[in-house]
Amino acid sequence: MAPKTLSSFLSPFSLPIPTTNLPNHRRHHYPALILCRFSPPLSEPRSPEPEGTGAAAPTPGDRFLESRRSFDAAKLILKEKKKKRLKEKPLKLSTAVACCYGCGAPLQTSEPDAPGYSDPETYALKKKHHQLRTVICGRCKLLSHGHMITAVGGNGGYSGGKQFIMAEQLREKLSHLRYERALIVKLVDIVDFNGSFLARVRDLAGANPIILVITKIDLLPKGTDFNCIGDWVVEATVKKKLNVMSVHLTSSKSLVGVAGVASEIQKEKKGRDVYVMGSANVGKSAFISALLKLMAEKDPVAASAQKYRPIQSAVPGTTLGPIQINAFLGGGKLFDTPGVHLHHRQAAVVHSEDLPSLAPQSRLRGQSLPVSGSGTIRKGNSSDLNGYSIFWGGLVRVDVLKVLPETRLTFYGPKSLQIHMVPTDEADEFYQKQVGILLTPPTGKERAEEWRGLDSQRQVHIKVEDVQRPACDVAISGLGWISIEPICRLLRSSDSNSEKIAGELHLAVHVPKPVEIFVRSPIPVGKYGAEWYQYRELTEKEEEERPKWHY
Repeated sequence: MAPKTLSSFLSPFSLPIPTTNLPNHRRHHYPALILCRFSPPLSEPRSPEPEGTGAAAPTPGDRFLESRRSFDAAKLILKEKKKKRLKEKPLKLSTAVACCYGCGAPLQTSEPDAPGYSDPETYALKKKHHQLRTVICGRCKLLSHGHMITAVGGNGGYSGGKQFIMAEQLREKLSHLRYERALIVKLVDIVDFNGSFLARVRDLAGANPIILVITKIDLLPKGTDFNCIGDWVVEATVKKKLNVMSVHLTSSKSLVGVAGVASEIQKEKKGRDVYVMGSANVGKSAFISALLKLMAEKDPVAASAQKYRPIQSAVPGTTLGPIQINAFLGGGKLFDTPGVHLHHRQAAVVHSEDLPSLAPQSRLRGQSLPVSGSGTIRKGNSSDLNGYSIFWGGLVRVDVLKVLPETRLTFYGPKSLQIHMVPTDEADEFYQKQVGILLTPPTGKERAEEWRGLDSQRQVHIKVEDVQRPACDVAISGLGWISIEPICRLLRSSDSNSEKIAGELHLAVHVPKPVEIFVRSPIPVGKYGAEWYQYRELTEKEEEERPKWHY
């Protein structure tokens, strides 16, 4: 038998080793490459599979194709979700379009009667020198000279037209806020607290933090204790379930409280843009002017921004678009926003020429009925209001159906609205004859003929529990409020039996549609407000969660 060589012991998969045709000194022993089959561990014996059956192992190509299919499917799902979000999410505020710095309307040169109009020569010159941000439109020039030019359809007595912007369009310009990271400064008019509060501000602001600013506190009656007012405002805010960071009582005219707001903004903005929001004619532009004036003392950027501050006017819808103001040295912009138009305020039904009569220009002085002494307008010596109707200008009528003999009604609102009282059975005839003449607004026969009248009525039932304090306020949206005092303070001390009286008062309040009527807890104004106002006892948790107020 021939001897076996090394190659005969190798696997059939081994590579051949060349050993012939070489000289002896060139012959080397090369290591053999042996390929072995993998055998499973002894503990896990493989069961033999019949030939031609069983799943084939995926090749690298199969695995790659499968991963691509999974990736494409996931990408498609994300794309669909993104499309859905884009449909719901409005476009972010664009600052590329040049706007009037007075009202925020986009500048245009084609329609002289529309907001944002600038004559072509001025526009071309400013555009050439890159100064379009310094252009003020023709409408703002007229507003600054006292002209009453409304531009919001359905407000100020107008139904709208080609040059008008609808209130829904102004709301749409604010809808992007809920998707942005911003700091919201929300303004509320203390004279029209309920009508201007914007209880659903979260629909516009989203989850962004809110600083609540109460404006026009300089209009409150002389002797008002602002400790009571601050507590009353916080209580009303908590009842509306609106979470705010802090509450500030301010006056843009006297700058009271504005420094505190400026400090709070600088502390909380943290690089975010700051948006000043509120209902129409709440005083946003005046507040921004006051804010810039105070900030200019320390910030040169705010000082330069003062020159081109927003226009101020009594016309609802003065601001027609977000106005960007470079007011902060450390980043972030300040925006004056269009006022949110509320259909339930008196400004929505009164003619634009009568709008100034709705805005108090000086400190409020309550007008009380019955009037004692020689100034009384009552017949006879009785002070009983039962059976009488009281007209507050041509906008409000109060029928006194059932009150106590000593009940007094005090009206807080614009001085231009006169109060007249007649027996209820003569009230309809009196209104028809005197509306537009003695009962104004509306002013003049022409507007009186177009006037829709007081076609909305609300029955107000007031339960009297404590005669030592006013029972409630009846607030008229966009106008002011009526304080209901069950027993006149002047008569209370002289009649000891009156303190034992308790019952229910019944009034009927008439206003134009769709003006809203609010019945609320009485606001403690005047020098006697602090005497009857009661602070609520708070738990430790309530004390921590309540927003702090500043003045």
